[in-house]
Amino acid sequence: MTREGTGRTALVTGASAGIGAAFADVLAEAGYGLVLTARRGDRLEAVAERLRGRHGVPVTVIVADLADPAAPAALVETMTAAGLTVDVLVNNAGYGVPGRYAASEWTRQRDFLQVLVTAVAELTHRLLPGMIERRFGRVLNIASLAALVPAAPGHTLYAASKAFLVKFSESLAGECRADGVHVTAVCPGFTFSEFHDVTGTRAQVAAMPRWMWSDARDVAREGYAAVMAGRPVVVTGRVNRAIAFGVKHLPAFIADAAVHRSARNFRKL
Repeated sequence: MTREGTGRTALVTGASAGIGAAFADVLAEAGYGLVLTARRGDRLEAVAERLRGRHGVPVTVIVADLADPAAPAALVETMTAAGLTVDVLVNNAGYGVPGRYAASEWTRQRDFLQVLVTAVAELTHRLLPGMIERRFGRVLNIASLAALVPAAPGHTLYAASKAFLVKFSESLAGECRADGVHVTAVCPGFTFSEFHDVTGTRAQVAAMPRWMWSDARDVAREGYAAVMAGRPVVVTGRVNRAIAFGVKHLPAFIADAAVHRSARNFRKL
């Protein structure tokens, strides 16, 4: 049986684990060929091998560090040289820089912005013209519930970068709707992944109640369904949607106090 992604290719950044790997699995299940990129080649190869065996789709691995300003252009050039045309772009690569903003080196913050903001904008800019020309394209920008609630101390640029992705996606979705290109910002909350291990905040979040956590595959399924339906923003999970709704309708000073109080459980200052 022909699947909806048959004959098309999806690029997933940050695909070696977590939400990125989950999106790769959901896209492969729909029949898309894949290009997977991240810094860890061994992890990417393991994901690729699993997806080839499970779904029978072609998977190309390109190791890249999007903190390098030259990486987005090099990634697109490598795909072009290999004859790969990207129909679906999943901008998932990301991480957090925990602690006080003034206490961390600027190079860490600069690299963070390169990965979460500049690389997203550049990859989208480089791949979008082809999608418009072919009258089909899907762009998923993995944002966060943090973009929709008051910003808390710690991970200072995280919420700001995710808010950028939401507004970027909303604007681009309006620009490209008539061209057959759908753009969606996916806003998950706490998700089972390596994110908190990488940022060194696993101990802080371990005490969070189980009902606040989502499975990465559920996030990917909801995100994929939303972009196919042409929804510019999706908050994944009922608990997260309830939080987003509550924050939107609460008086600002109450919402701000609630976020700052709960941030002590998962922020490292």
